Amino acid sequence: MSSPHSEQLLSEVAALPALPGVYRYFDADGAVLYVGKAGNLRRRVASYFQKDHGGTRIGHMIGRIARMETTVVRSEAEALLLENNLIKQLNPRYNILFRDDKSYPYLRISAGRPAAGESGAPSDPSGDGAGGAVAAADFPRVSYYRGTVDRKHHYFGPYPSAWAVKESIQLLQKAFRLRTCEDTVFANRTRPCLLYQIKRCSGPCVGHVTPQAYASDVHDAQAFLEGETQALLGDLESRMMAHADRLEFEQAAELRNKMSALSKVLHQQSVDTASDKDVDILAVRVQGGKACVNLAMVRGGRHLGDRPYFPVHVEDATAIREDERISPPGEPREQRVGVQVLEAFIAQHYIAVPVPPTLIVSMAVSKDLIDLLSQQTGVRISAVSQPREQRRLWLEMAQKNAEIQLARLLAEEGSQQARTRALVDALDMAPDDIDAFRIECFDISHTAGEATQASCVVFHHHKMQNAEYRRFNIEGITPGDDYAAMRQVLSRRYGRADAAARMPDLVLVDGGRGQVSMAREVFAELGLDLALIAGVEKGEGRKVGLEELVFADGRPKVSLGKDSAALMLVAQIRDEAHRFAITGMRARRAKVRVGGSKLEDIPGIGAKRRARLLQRFGGIRGVAAAGVEDIATVDGISKELAEEIYRALH
Repeated sequence: MSSPHSEQLLSEVAALPALPGVYRYFDADGAVLYVGKAGNLRRRVASYFQKDHGGTRIGHMIGRIARMETTVVRSEAEALLLENNLIKQLNPRYNILFRDDKSYPYLRISAGRPAAGESGAPSDPSGDGAGGAVAAADFPRVSYYRGTVDRKHHYFGPYPSAWAVKESIQLLQKAFRLRTCEDTVFANRTRPCLLYQIKRCSGPCVGHVTPQAYASDVHDAQAFLEGETQALLGDLESRMMAHADRLEFEQAAELRNKMSALSKVLHQQSVDTASDKDVDILAVRVQGGKACVNLAMVRGGRHLGDRPYFPVHVEDATAIREDERISPPGEPREQRVGVQVLEAFIAQHYIAVPVPPTLIVSMAVSKDLIDLLSQQTGVRISAVSQPREQRRLWLEMAQKNAEIQLARLLAEEGSQQARTRALVDALDMAPDDIDAFRIECFDISHTAGEATQASCVVFHHHKMQNAEYRRFNIEGITPGDDYAAMRQVLSRRYGRADAAARMPDLVLVDGGRGQVSMAREVFAELGLDLALIAGVEKGEGRKVGLEELVFADGRPKVSLGKDSAALMLVAQIRDEAHRFAITGMRARRAKVRVGGSKLEDIPGIGAKRRARLLQRFGGIRGVAAAGVEDIATVDGISKELAEEIYRALH
């Protein structure tokens, strides 16, 4: 039987070296089908083209291969790193992919100047800490941080959620009374704040604690975060007894109170004081073609919480990898899929996230994978699949959470699929693939004509696709003219040369006959199908649940019914379009009113850096209130650029 592949492709396969590397398959349109690694490129790649895979998923994928690219590397560890970087970058159709929804947060203790008496530190001859003005740099700040870490400050984490970081900060405030205020706030205080009154801060801003005493508190807090709890309690007790022996009862009482607060914190947090300090617990659950990996984190001996991950392409990817893995006889398919999902998570997740020395896993993973990960990271890693005692309790908790999260996902997806089917049936549509049914919805928002903005949200694959949302700034119309705004946004969205080939199955506009008529004019001018347009018209008395669909092609109105699943989907999409338009309009209006454009006027500040600054400080006012040092901590902002930003805003 002749091969469906070109002679050039087969000759390239035959000429591959017997070296470690990464291979990539592409279809005729240039889309990436699959990314894989191999210790021997020639043998691994040739195996795809030498076997008869029939009508299986792997056979379907191989039949679509039009060309191939390979990269030779020095070792399998390098191949592992490159493979998973490419998977996350290229999003291949037949690879298990864990998408990063956001970066992990950290707890940061800022770098301070050495306390008086330490090497290179200025001394305070008076001994009372009042030798000159109080400087923020003498009193490190504890704060929540998300972004690129550096060597200047001290970082602890990563943490699974912002809540976990903020809870840890509260613990440090209770036990060690470290400051959390911004340097700009610190520099302008003349009396203690409320946190000092409720014993959550030692009041360094007004000189109520010396730099030496505060530095001791910072040292103790770092020991606590690193899991040195027993050594810390022992050290505090020794210092308390030493003060008592010298009849320094006030200082001894302070240490006693700190020990009491710390012991209470440890009791409330159920801190395990065994040898495990930094551990990740990974539990996988597979059901109904979906999978969930639940990651629980233990840092400094404290269980910080967990976070679920849901991979895509599970069914196709695991079918492709079936022939790459030698499974024990009789191993259930769910077990095989679970192991593949877990190994994919480990390989992809720890590319950008620090890996702890111990991984507790719900299924035994490849020892070669763990060894390669150890080589790649320089950390000696062990994976434990049958833990005991405390570790077993951690794993059982992670497994239960994975089961709950996957059940929730399946329930939500089942509900959304039912809603999509109900809407398709209500509109008497017959899409080729209901799973690919696509809806785009438009809304207009402004305040008395100011800062008019249109939104376009996308519903696809039974869920809202946030990454495909778009906002359109509306210019050159009479303020408050919603019809003109709708005309402009539809013309811009669908007036492109390739628009006809990428049209959705349904275009919703938030409005009645007027908006639909305007949409009809635009589609008629562009030569597009009028049957795609539907308007969401308010019902009698504008009551929720009485909405009706109005069509551009002359069909009669459709009342979906108050309890209809189709109406629930329409309302969900319409409300999301309204929310997206409102938030965009408010942000644009605020920019106009408070001068947010000032950042873009600064040389070296483009859209990305401006977005990072506004995200970090919560808006232009927050950037203006920040000091040069704080601005310089933002990714991509140098010290010189931070000084330029500070000058421009002041």
